[in-house]
Amino acid sequence: MFLDSLLTRNPELVDAAADLHRRGVIPPDTYVMDLDAIEGNARLLAAEAERLGLTLWFVVKQLGRNPELIKAIARHIPKYAAIDPPEARTLHATGARAGNLGHLVQIPRRDLPEMLGWRPETVTVYDLANARAVSDAAAELGFVQDVLIRLEGAEGSVYPGQEGGVPLAGIDEFAATVERLPGVRIAGVTAFPCVLCDPATGAPTPTPNFELALKARQTLAARGHQGLKLSAPSATSMATLPLLAELGATHGEPGHSLTGTTPLHAHDLTQPEKPAYVYVTEVAHTLADGRPAVHGGGFYPRSNIKAALLPRTGLRLPVQDAPPENIDYYRLLDAPEAGADVRAGDTALLAFRTQIFVTRSTVAVVAGLSAGAPRLVGLFDAQGKAAS
Repeated sequence: MFLDSLLTRNPELVDAAADLHRRGVIPPDTYVMDLDAIEGNARLLAAEAERLGLTLWFVVKQLGRNPELIKAIARHIPKYAAIDPPEARTLHATGARAGNLGHLVQIPRRDLPEMLGWRPETVTVYDLANARAVSDAAAELGFVQDVLIRLEGAEGSVYPGQEGGVPLAGIDEFAATVERLPGVRIAGVTAFPCVLCDPATGAPTPTPNFELALKARQTLAARGHQGLKLSAPSATSMATLPLLAELGATHGEPGHSLTGTTPLHAHDLTQPEKPAYVYVTEVAHTLADGRPAVHGGGFYPRSNIKAALLPRTGLRLPVQDAPPENIDYYRLLDAPEAGADVRAGDTALLAFRTQIFVTRSTVAVVAGLSAGAPRLVGLFDAQGKAAS
């Protein structure tokens, strides 16, 4: 999906990744991350958000929750949105500041004292039970916690496994109850996804959830709440920040734009963010019909992978689809033309949209590419822990 973009805009990363694998420094099933490019993307996003009067909370699940990358991003975007408690703990331990906790995954009851103790800017609540739990924990700690109300998504807009939230029709009644809780204060609203990119063109457009969040904020404002936040996550990038500002959002949550891998970046190679990672694997064996099989482990089911590059020969082969219900021990490539030289052990490079935290991949962080002096910073697992 992103191979053309990567080869055009960051060939140095392609060369460095191939060299690391050729020399045996990294194993197959490794994402090689360009630290300089990721920090540069964070710098661009922070400057544009400041120009537009927006605040950013960065997201790192797609980066493998990597501490070296977190530190680079936080130099420009200091606060994060953590999608679940393990991610929050990694971000906190790395020194980044909590912007929003509890979205997409509600904070478990037993984790509330610990995480509220970090004094996050906001906590997202999906229902009254969670609002009460946050209130009780904050009151016990001796302060009032700002909360964002998560709106129930419009019909057909919610991904399976992400259901929940307050229906727009019930927002007034919900607010009336939360206003009586001693340990929380309503600080705004959020929903997901609020912006999506057209699969065919990459063009970003607001979803119906954005309009729901705007209407909910109006209802809360009519109840006397002032300075309400509206965080509008999904597809936050240089291209969509003006859209967020124009429609009335206060916060964006960049994730894939930090690596130049939103769907828009696959279609438009002129986007400001630079592609910043490549997936490295190798040919494991070849089937009797000539199709090479490469080692798997990092093939996220929604990746929409198109092609693999074998740098030893420059051969580029289409990647065959695989059903997401099966484990990706291998991934098959199309059989090359007769006479093509494909060998077991050959490096294979792919570029596609991923969520590293749900893979079993290694993450290699490389610095110095922007200065022509690449160096391996370290190897990590998909949850950000240093690899032995």
